[in-house]
Amino acid sequence: MPIDPASCLPSDLDRALLVGRVWRGSPHNGPSVIVIRHGQVFDVTASAPTTSDLFDRDDAAAVARSVPGELLGQAHELLQGAIQPHEHPAIRLLAPCDVQAIKACGVTFAVSLLERVIEEQAGGDAGRAADIRASLHALIGTDLAKIKPGSPAAMRLKEELKRRGAWSQYMEVGIGEDAEVFTKSQPMSAVGFGAEVGLYPTSAWNNPEPEVVLAVNAAGRAVGATLGNDVNLRDIEGRSALLLGKAKDNNGSCAIGPFVRLFDDHFTLDTIREASVSLLIEGEDGFVLEGVSHMREISRDPLDLVSQTCGPHHQYPDGFMLFLGTMFSPIKDRDTAGGGFTHHLGDLVTIATPALGALVNTVRLSTEIAPWRFGVRALYRNLAARGLI
Repeated sequence: MPIDPASCLPSDLDRALLVGRVWRGSPHNGPSVIVIRHGQVFDVTASAPTTSDLFDRDDAAAVARSVPGELLGQAHELLQGAIQPHEHPAIRLLAPCDVQAIKACGVTFAVSLLERVIEEQAGGDAGRAADIRASLHALIGTDLAKIKPGSPAAMRLKEELKRRGAWSQYMEVGIGEDAEVFTKSQPMSAVGFGAEVGLYPTSAWNNPEPEVVLAVNAAGRAVGATLGNDVNLRDIEGRSALLLGKAKDNNGSCAIGPFVRLFDDHFTLDTIREASVSLLIEGEDGFVLEGVSHMREISRDPLDLVSQTCGPHHQYPDGFMLFLGTMFSPIKDRDTAGGGFTHHLGDLVTIATPALGALVNTVRLSTEIAPWRFGVRALYRNLAARGLI
């Protein structure tokens, strides 16, 4: 399944201001911060040892636009190297974040709200999902998108659902005052464009979750955005919401990339609010699934989700990456009638939107992909040895 690297870059690449990270071989032997200007890749680690340092600057966009750096080549060449796993490029693309916390918001779209309720009522059994879905649609309908979380109308719906015995903890975070915000993964653990993503070996009902991810600095200001795959194990979370950590945080279960696009006059939060995010799953068995999420259908504004994550109640001194949630919960049958969708090993997952490009990953088991070895301490030891901090 050939991938065109140029198609994975923003459609307006010439004016997009992109920030990322690469692993450089000898003599660096470690990660470097890069910026992409007019399609050219520059190593700017001497001015910004981490992306967290860059995002914390009030003039981050101006610095990324003009700071001197070592020219490393063209952006499409970097992506090409990331999707040729049998080759060993001297420069390897990484996730575009480093020491930031990685947070995620759940149940921010009506469709995903219903699917989380279905998972809960099915107890993680994919075979029961179709019948439960039909009964829920008959009871409460499918158009919850018009309900503003925490509003009087939402509270009336909550009481009615409780009266009918249809209330759920997922309804609480879907239409209640408080958003669901959880820790998706650990700093330095996200994989990037072209990498393998991991499924927990015992999971038999799982899917990708294509999302927009905000880059938020230590001051709580959203400075840019990228794409993410919040790999989701539906059977494990469906057995119990207390298994969320096991369902969400495994080796390779968080993919972010290819680059963070900084906000500027051409790319703003309104661009994100109006974005459509597409998903393409291509299986080695010939199975193909496509879907689209429209950010205008999100139930909570991105800045509301940022403020629910950080503020006087919680600080993030290294900043954080924030997954904004997905409306994509695939129900297309793959293996058996009524069985819905689940991944097969080898699936190629492409998440894309014109302003951000595309994030491409291949599905494997979390126990069989490269283990995560390079953490925060290793990063700072490496930067110190290179005289960068």
